[in-house]
Amino acid sequence: MKKDFLTLDDIKRSKMLEIFELASKLKKKPFSKVLANKSFVLLFFKHSTRTRLSFEIGIEQLGGNSFYVDGEKTQMFRSETPEDTANSIERYVDCLIVRLYSHITLQRISSNLDKPVINALSDLSHPCQILSDLFTIREVFKDLKGLKLAYIGDGNNVCNSLLLGCSKMGMDITVACPQGYEPNEEMIKIAKGYSQITKSKIEIVIDPEKAVKNANVVYTDAFYSMGQEEEKEKRMKVFLPKYQVNLELMEKAEPGAIFMHCLPAHRENEVTSELLDSNRSVVFDQAENRLHVQKALLIKILGLDKVYPILS
Repeated sequence: MKKDFLTLDDIKRSKMLEIFELASKLKKKPFSKVLANKSFVLLFFKHSTRTRLSFEIGIEQLGGNSFYVDGEKTQMFRSETPEDTANSIERYVDCLIVRLYSHITLQRISSNLDKPVINALSDLSHPCQILSDLFTIREVFKDLKGLKLAYIGDGNNVCNSLLLGCSKMGMDITVACPQGYEPNEEMIKIAKGYSQITKSKIEIVIDPEKAVKNANVVYTDAFYSMGQEEEKEKRMKVFLPKYQVNLELMEKAEPGAIFMHCLPAHRENEVTSELLDSNRSVVFDQAENRLHVQKALLIKILGLDKVYPILS
């Protein structure tokens, strides 16, 4: 795979499947020394619970060392350029795991380094989340090709990554969002290129009920993301009640359809507690699988997958 993992455009379908297979093995046998003598920095400019813990614990379980750095307390918040900060950090570690607001800044960092850079979330993309989500869907349905995912809500970084991930794996995806809140146009274009190869379908609609028809997976995310708190009142008026995912909307999906959310959830906004806590919800399986899939990703991105069986 490529040196960096900034979006799902950076990884081939075959490599995604290899990561899924390795993640399944790691889930059964979580501890090894495959990352012994390897060091990772988590350079985070945004709050995190699941992403931070799943990387830190995963690295420890594989014998590596992780170091969390609060981006707001670095010299970047005084006068240092992202390139200078990252160039210095690169001299200390084997891989940088970065969570920040601007994807452009992430690209500036990665293009200047020889060591791998992993996107732990940017305003454009959340590839680790969606790689793990596809693994979770695969656990439930065994095969991804031919399934349909309906995404309801804001066309944000999670939605952008779902478009790439679903189209790459041969899944149909329909996004239901209000006008003005559509996914990134460039991401849609890239996803449509993959959909032509895998013979999958991509639709962007306004009506949530149309989106969930024949859906095997119904997915939503917060109506406002970190950094958009000032837009909260405006967004609530746009999204509620039409784009709330609840049991009534789920009943319009396929029998046996599952509900997904990357968390944290704003209960009674984008999703009701009744649905989130129901047996149709796999949100905590999603959270758990971040650990296993990201461990597999770290092994693959460092080219240690051939060493893993020996050290496990």
